[in-house]
Amino acid sequence: MYKNSLTVGVLAFAVAVGTLQMTVVVPLMPLLGRRLGEPLTSVSWLLTAGLLSGAVAIPLLSRLGDMYGRRTVSLAALALLVAGSALSAASTALVPIMAGRVLQGAAAPLLPLAMGLVREVLPRDRLPTAIGVLSATIGVGSGGGMILAGLVDGDHRAVFWMLTGLGALSFVLVAAVVREAPPTREPGRPDLAGAALVSAWLACLLLAISKGGAWGWTSPPTLGLLVAAVAGAAVWVVTARRTAAPLIEIPMLLHRGTVGATVASFLLGFALFGAITTVSAVAQGPLGASVLQVGVYLLPTTVLMLVVSMLAGRLMRRFTASALVATGSALVTVAALWLVFARDTDADLYGAAAVLGLGIGLGYAALGTMAVEHVEPAKTAAAGGVNALVRVVGSSLAGAVGAAALSSGGPGWSFGIAAGAALLATLFTIFYGDFSRRELA
Repeated sequence: MYKNSLTVGVLAFAVAVGTLQMTVVVPLMPLLGRRLGEPLTSVSWLLTAGLLSGAVAIPLLSRLGDMYGRRTVSLAALALLVAGSALSAASTALVPIMAGRVLQGAAAPLLPLAMGLVREVLPRDRLPTAIGVLSATIGVGSGGGMILAGLVDGDHRAVFWMLTGLGALSFVLVAAVVREAPPTREPGRPDLAGAALVSAWLACLLLAISKGGAWGWTSPPTLGLLVAAVAGAAVWVVTARRTAAPLIEIPMLLHRGTVGATVASFLLGFALFGAITTVSAVAQGPLGASVLQVGVYLLPTTVLMLVVSMLAGRLMRRFTASALVATGSALVTVAALWLVFARDTDADLYGAAAVLGLGIGLGYAALGTMAVEHVEPAKTAAAGGVNALVRVVGSSLAGAVGAAALSSGGPGWSFGIAAGAALLATLFTIFYGDFSRRELA
């Protein structure tokens, strides 16, 4: 029992460290833009590059985990996180920092890999608690990234050196504590062509969105990138259906039992990153806050995510995963709408951050279970990987959309878009979620 709890704790720490890299750059972007002399639409790619890399790494490394062992692949992901953090820490120009961010994105698959590992060692009755803690840890890491950046007053080199140390510590803990049965070597090989196609069409889409305001939404570069994104996505879908072991199983995306979790995860990831990036811009702009103060404003979000993760087991025993996701999404809608209409005082930011933390904590804690409760154990990693993938894609899209909305329409528009995404997540979960009690298979 103690050993299993220690395993869950170590994996939760690894997931939290892997999530730190996603948000740690959010409060740094306005300051880095001024230091590097780059516009926000360019600096925002420090966030987008890591998220885009993670979107591709999730299905690719999840597949490698099935083939060569999830513990081994988790250690490889942490090693890439350490290498990317060190590269970003040693750099003072946008391009090498961005290259380091691409390497850091390899840590994004740590959640589905951890979910697969705990399902191997825990009894069925303890799985909802463990999966809830692992899923909610994403939220804790998201808020913790803001605090980490603030503690060193926005010094990006110090931030990335701290992330290097945390990644190295996590590597040592996973290597020392986590064990798994010898993996059953699955036939085939990783879908590298699929990874390239997904990278290409997502990059075209995000670049068009982030630069469309500056280039013009009907300009040839913007339209060309959008056409390329649609064409690339179509080619990827066709090839994925014809590939024996595709990067992403298209049927898993459309499965009746998982589609609710898939769409809700995408929309909640979008809403969370849309909200926190806009809070950072508002706080450092009109309110004149420091990087540390941005983290303090979002401290209620972090604390409530942690509290909810600690209560995840009890909540999952009393309520269905779909009910918790729908409730959490509704609360995120309230938080974003609050900031649409009132964001000029400290009380507004603290209050909305508290509601946001409660909503994301509930939603993230239950999404992992909602994604895997309808699949057989052999498909746990695949279902968890798809769910994590769409969450990261939603988050990366929020970075690009948020930068465009802030540049053209202002923070009200950006918060409004986040509220709309959270509302859609609520409605989609209500219509497609399963509110009957069930146990994990």
